[in-house]
Parts: sequence; C-alpha cells; structure tokens
Amino acid sequence: METLLLNIDQGVATITLNRPAQKNALNPAMRTELISVIDRVRRDESVRVVVLTGAGQDFCSGGDIRTMTNDNSADASRARISATHEWLEPLITMERPVIVALDGVAYGGGFGIALAGDVRLATARARLCCSFLRVGLVPDCGVLYTLPRIVGSARAKALLFSTEELSGTEAKEMGLVHEICEPDMLQARAQAIARALAAASPVALGMTKRGLDMSLGTGLRGMLEYEATAQGLAMNSQGHRDAVQRFMSKQKPAYTGWPQQP
Repeated sequence: METLLLNIDQGVATITLNRPAQKNALNPAMRTELISVIDRVRRDESVRVVVLTGAGQDFCSGGDIRTMTNDNSADASRARISATHEWLEPLITMERPVIVALDGVAYGGGFGIALAGDVRLATARARLCCSFLRVGLVPDCGVLYTLPRIVGSARAKALLFSTEELSGTEAKEMGLVHEICEPDMLQARAQAIARALAAASPVALGMTKRGLDMSLGTGLRGMLEYEATAQGLAMNSQGHRDAVQRFMSKQKPAYTGWPQQP
C-alpha cells in the first residue's frame, strides 16, 4: 500500500496512517486504501482488536488540501465525503474494540478519525482540534455524530464553534482521551491494552460494544430485550464455556481486564 501500513499479530490488527512527511493527511489514495483495509480487517475472524495510529510524530492533520479537486460543486463535494463514509461507518460499527494512539496533531478530519475509535490514548504533547470552521467547512468524518456522544451536546458546540486546540492533557480532562502516555511508551501501551482485550470473549466483547452504541437511540424496553438476547448468545459461546472451565479448574481467567499503566 502507498499510504497505510497493516500488521496483524496475535489477534491485533494495527493500522498506521503512513504519510509522515504530510503529517498523515488524508489524500485520495489513503481514502481508497482505508476502504480495502477496514473491509479486510472486518472480514478477518482472527482479528479481535484494532489499533489505529499515525507514522512519525503525528496522528492525522485532516484532509490534504493540496490534493483536493478544483471541482467544489455541491455534487462533487458530497461525493467526496460520501466516499469517506465507505470506510468510516464500518470502522465505527465493527464489533471489535478500536484503540487509537494519538501523538502530535489530530486536526479536522484527523480529529474525526480519532473519535471513531473506542479507546483513545494520547501523549501530553498531542494537539486535537476540530478546525473545520477555520476554513469555512462543516465538521465531517463523523464528528457531528461522535463528539456530542462523548462530551455532551453543549461542550461539543463549544468545541466546534470555538475551534479551540486541546493538548492531550486537556483532552483527557474533557473525556476525549482515556490515558496520557509518554511519547516513547504510547505504541507499547496501545499494544498492551489490545493484547489484553484480544483474550476476552469476542462474542461478549462485540455484543457489549454494539449494545453501548445502540443505547443512546433505544428506549429502556428495547435495551432490556437486547441484553436478554445478547446474553443468550454469549452463554452459548466458546468464550463463556472456556471461562467456566477455567473457573471450575481454579485456573486464572483468560481475560482479567486491562494491564495497569506502568
């Protein structure tokens, strides 16, 4: 691939945005390659967890303005964004945890890609900004969906309207980031969490994620019905049977949670 790196090892698929000289900005080739890579990962039953990161010292600076077409008609612009959705929606909805490791800039579309993950790790020097209004554009890459679900509607409006840049530490205080890591430990920490999660039951983990994603748009009765159905499937899964066997034989569980941050 021209713009991405993909490594699959011990149930963990690591996708690296690989245009470091351009701060991993999204260009047409990267958008196309993301479609095939996300599809491949979703279809690979050996993949239990996904890690998404950027090469070099940045995550993603957003869309590469230098590669944008001169055709800014409504039809052409809508088609470009719709093509992005071909990989963004599968990334958000896949029934595997997605861990995002953030360093350097996560601006505009890069900010949106980061929010598409389930767990975000960042360095203190990371810089996150929903910068669309600075260039007269509407937030895309799923931001209008993900951001209010993470920080609430009022805070989302403040971030979008102000285009305020947040450090990794400030993002953690706001709930956008889960942990702050030293730059030289960021990737190792992401892999440690991913490998731990890879030991969990894929059925239980996937249905837990799906249920959480459904919950904000579903009433109490609907969620209780989902819980009952999901639990019925989980109780008949190999992951549950293995866990029961380990318990009965007084063995340590295969999954005991995330490792503590060193």
